[in-house]
Amino acid sequence: MTDTATMNNNTGEWTPSSWRSKPILQNPEYPDPAPLQKAVSELSRLPPIVHPHEIVQLKQHLRDVAHGKAFLLQGGDCAELFSYCNQSAIESKIKLLLQMSLVLIWGADKRVVRIGRMAGQYAKPRSSPMETVALSDGTQVKLVPSFRGDILNGYHPDERALDPGRMVRAYHHSAATLNYIRAAISSGIADLHRPLDWGLGHVRDPALRAKYSEAVGFLRDMLRFMHTIGADRADKKLDTVDLYTSHEGLLLEYEQYLTRLLDIPPGAGGGGGGGGGEKGKKKEYYDTSAHFLWIGDRTRQLDGAHVEFFRGIANPIGVKVGPTTPAADLLALLRTLNPAREPGKITLITRYGADKVEELLAGHIRAVEDSEYERTVVWQCDPMHGNTRSVVNSGGGGGAGVIKTRAFGDIFSELQQTLRIHKEQGSYLGGVHLELTGDAVTECLGGSEGLDEDDLSTNYTSFCDPRLNEKQALELAFLVADHYRSERQSS
Repeated sequence: MTDTATMNNNTGEWTPSSWRSKPILQNPEYPDPAPLQKAVSELSRLPPIVHPHEIVQLKQHLRDVAHGKAFLLQGGDCAELFSYCNQSAIESKIKLLLQMSLVLIWGADKRVVRIGRMAGQYAKPRSSPMETVALSDGTQVKLVPSFRGDILNGYHPDERALDPGRMVRAYHHSAATLNYIRAAISSGIADLHRPLDWGLGHVRDPALRAKYSEAVGFLRDMLRFMHTIGADRADKKLDTVDLYTSHEGLLLEYEQYLTRLLDIPPGAGGGGGGGGGEKGKKKEYYDTSAHFLWIGDRTRQLDGAHVEFFRGIANPIGVKVGPTTPAADLLALLRTLNPAREPGKITLITRYGADKVEELLAGHIRAVEDSEYERTVVWQCDPMHGNTRSVVNSGGGGGAGVIKTRAFGDIFSELQQTLRIHKEQGSYLGGVHLELTGDAVTECLGGSEGLDEDDLSTNYTSFCDPRLNEKQALELAFLVADHYRSERQSS
């Protein structure tokens, strides 16, 4: 497709479509342009999913994270399915993020910024264009196009053809999910006066329940004191929280048509590829598909289409940093994506694997913190993606054959090492990025439940990468909380 904005890119000016002039990876090749044009035309007419005021508010919160005044908790499904857009699935993830944030507030004594991998995480990069799937009788396999997320094709082997109409379906499912998130929060699901109402769901481990009760007791004592002095009546924030949405900005066809030139909210700072509006009013380009988007490890090429697109939007953005990321690339990416050096604009999401953290993390920290970007980025640990392994599964929800899993011990180790190295380097690990679910799945090995390979088939329901269950996610939250709690007690 060619449009006027693309043609104007010859001048070097950024536009929402200037990415089309750059090489691109993981891009779908739709066979028929007519359905594609119909889908993006409809997207361009639909209203924004999120408001720029919320985007700017999140950026301000992330500035506090970059300065060590808050902690970022980001989590949700590896790949959302349209079928996850239901009350139970949405509420279970909200409650788990709230439980984890309570633990982190108790341990770190900092405000927690919550971002869900929700309401838009429908696209996934794949290492191979084709994959084998088991037939319904479990005795044969079939070679089919890889499942690339509900926004592109379906998981069922007969639904693997690319369908641009799925972008419109993704929009409506994202909007419906976010609508219910807002409704649940406004209805009191996050009321800090009632932390036990969040429940502990499937968690039965006595030690975890005791730790959580201790955190709840701490919060109740604080609220009782605030009530005594009348502070709780003046603070309306005690019965609600902010929960922002995020996804990997992989499908640029979708992101482009939800990117709008909008007025900067009052009191907001500048920084993206914008222009002047009427009567001198400044405008910015906002990708209104989500509050926060990130560039994946497979698509962060300096001369690539994804970096080109991301450099022009005003949203806070993340960049996955892996074992193949040269330290020099980090500075080049920061200078391209955040030339104004806005604190909190960029989140660097490290994901090495437990056996590579010691070798790589300190060098990446020094490359950034010894540059002009000192104390401007949010350092976030993704201990999931570098620790994926394949095992033979005898059957169950994941299907017979080879499936992916992750060992909780490796996830725990990467996060533990990352906390230690940041402390040694004098930098601040400001967040964690986790694939998790509030359901009692059996997708990751280990944890206090001691799940082994024979347990995986009990309740393996992920259609892409394995997720932490509720108990495993809370264990990681307590690891971070205990780290910062011990730091406070020793200082």
